[in-house]
Amino acid sequence: MESRRFALIALLGVVLFFAYQAWEKDYGPQSAGAQQSAGTAATPMEVPAPQAQALAEGASKAGGAATAAAGTEAAVPPAGTALVHVQTDVMDATIALDGASLQRLVLENYAYSKEEPGRKLALLNSTAASNEQPFFVFQTGIAGVEQPLSGDRTPFTAPKSDYRLAAGQQSLDVPLTYVDAERGYTVRIVYHFERGSYVVKLRREIRNAGSSPLQAAPYARWLRNTVQAGVPQKFVHTYFGSGIYQQDGDSYKFKKYDLEDFAKKPLTVEQQAGWAAMLQQYFLAAVVPPPGAKVTYTGRSVGNNRYYLQAVGATTAVAPGATQAFNTTLYIGPKLQGKLDAVAPGLALTEDYGIFTPIAKPLFWVLTVLKQLTGNWGWAIVLLTLAIRGAFFKLSEKQYRSMAKMRKFGPRIKELRERYAGDREQLNRAMMDLYKKEKFNPLSGCWPLLLQFPVFIALYYVLIESVEMRQAPFVLWLQDLSSPDPYYLLPIVYGITMWFQQRLSGQMATMEPAQQKIMNVMPIGLAAFFSLFPSGLVLYYVVSNAFTIIQQYVITRRLDREGLGKH
Repeated sequence: MESRRFALIALLGVVLFFAYQAWEKDYGPQSAGAQQSAGTAATPMEVPAPQAQALAEGASKAGGAATAAAGTEAAVPPAGTALVHVQTDVMDATIALDGASLQRLVLENYAYSKEEPGRKLALLNSTAASNEQPFFVFQTGIAGVEQPLSGDRTPFTAPKSDYRLAAGQQSLDVPLTYVDAERGYTVRIVYHFERGSYVVKLRREIRNAGSSPLQAAPYARWLRNTVQAGVPQKFVHTYFGSGIYQQDGDSYKFKKYDLEDFAKKPLTVEQQAGWAAMLQQYFLAAVVPPPGAKVTYTGRSVGNNRYYLQAVGATTAVAPGATQAFNTTLYIGPKLQGKLDAVAPGLALTEDYGIFTPIAKPLFWVLTVLKQLTGNWGWAIVLLTLAIRGAFFKLSEKQYRSMAKMRKFGPRIKELRERYAGDREQLNRAMMDLYKKEKFNPLSGCWPLLLQFPVFIALYYVLIESVEMRQAPFVLWLQDLSSPDPYYLLPIVYGITMWFQQRLSGQMATMEPAQQKIMNVMPIGLAAFFSLFPSGLVLYYVVSNAFTIIQQYVITRRLDREGLGKH
C-alpha cells in the first residue's frame, strides 16, 4: 500500500513540480533565437552624451542611458590592446587600458568542471570566438555633454602591467589615468581589490584643469551574451538573466529581467541606490552604487546575442580647478550564503530557491551544521535524511497500523466488490459507509509521504542553487552531489530498495494483476527518472528507502505481537 501510494504521490508531485517550472518564468531555459552566426564582430556601442536639457534638470534619462546605435566605439578593445594583470588570492583579473574595462576575471577557488580541476572558472571573459562561447565583460567611464569624458576606447595608462597581492598584504590598488590636454581634464580610475574578497571597489575621479565647468555622469556596465561560464547541467534549468534591487515606495523589491526581453522592451529604472546584477547558476556580477545615490538603471540589447545592464549616476557639475570622485562597489563571484547581505542590502535574494525558500533556507542551514560535524556534504545529507525520517517515525507507525487495519477489511471489501460489480457508484458509497462505521481513514497513510514532498523539492533547489554544493564530493564514484550520477549506480540502488520495500509490505499479493504489473515496472521507471536528478537528491531517497525497510520490519513485528500483523 505504501509503495502504491508513494508511486501515485511521486507521479503527482513530479507533474506539479514541472508544471510549476513551466509556469514560473524565472526557471526556464533561455531561448537561442537571438543568436547569430559565429565570428560576427561586436556591435559598436558607447554611453552617449547626456543632453543639455537633461543635464540642466540633473537627470540623464534621455542621454545617460546607452543605446546600441548611439555610439561609434566598439564594445571590446581591439587585438593588441595593452593589458594589466591583477592577481589576488581568490581572483585573477585582466584590465584593458583601452577603456579601463575588466576583460577577464578568473575565480581561483572554483574549477571549470570536475573533469578539469586545474582549469579555473572564468566568470568574465572577452575572448569568445563565437556566440556559442561565454562572453561577459565590465565597462566603466564618465559621460559628458557632447562626448564621453572617458569611454570604452579611452587610452588609459598604468604605472605597471602586473599587480600581485603579496604575502601579508591585505589590499591592492590598480590606478589607471587618462589626460585630455586639449579639453583640459584628467580622469583617474582605481580598482581596489582585497584579500579573500570578491568585492572590487571602484573609484572614478575627474579633475577639471580647464576654464569652464564640466558636466560629468559616471556609468558602470555589464555586457554579456546568453552563454554561461561553466559546464551546464542537462535537465536542470536555473534562472539566468539580470536582476535589479528596485525601489518600490519606501522599500525595495528584487525584480528579475530576462535579457532577451531587452530586445522587445528596453529597460529604464530611475531610483535611489539599490543594485543591478547579472545572474546565473551559482554566480553573479553586481554593481552597487553608494547609499542614497541617484541612479538610472538601463537594460538593452545591442544585437549579436549581446545585452547590457548598466547604472548611470546623476550628472554633476565639476568646477574649474575642482576634482569630483564617483565611488561604486562591484561584486564578482559566487553566491555565498551569509556573505552577500554584507555587500549590499537585498543581495542575498539572488540565492533564489523560489517559492520553496521558507523550507530551503532552514534546510541549507541544517545541512551546513551537519557538514561542519561530518566534513562532507554527502554525510550531511545522510544525517539529514535520518533526522527527517526519525521525526516522522510515529506518524509512519500510525500509517502502518492503518494499513494493517485495511488488511482486516480485505474480505469485506472483496465481498462488496462482488456484490456491486456492475455499479461503481454504489460500491464507492458502500465502502465509504464501511470506513465511516469502522472509523477508518484510507488517506491517513499518505501524510508521511505528502509531508516529505516539500522537503524533496526544497532539497532539489538547495543542490542546484547553492554554490557551496557545487562539485561537492561524497564517496567513491560520487564526486559531485549537484550533478546526476555519472554511472547511474545510485538510481539503480534506489530502484532495488523500492522493490524490496514493495515486497516487504506484502501488499502486492492483494492487488489485481494489472496493478501488480504497474507496481513491478514502477521501480524501473522511477530509477530512470531519478537518473536525471542531482545525485545528492537520489542519495536522500536511497537512505530514506533503506530507513523505510528497517522501519517496516520493526513496526511489523510490533503489530504481529499485537495481533495486527499479516495473516
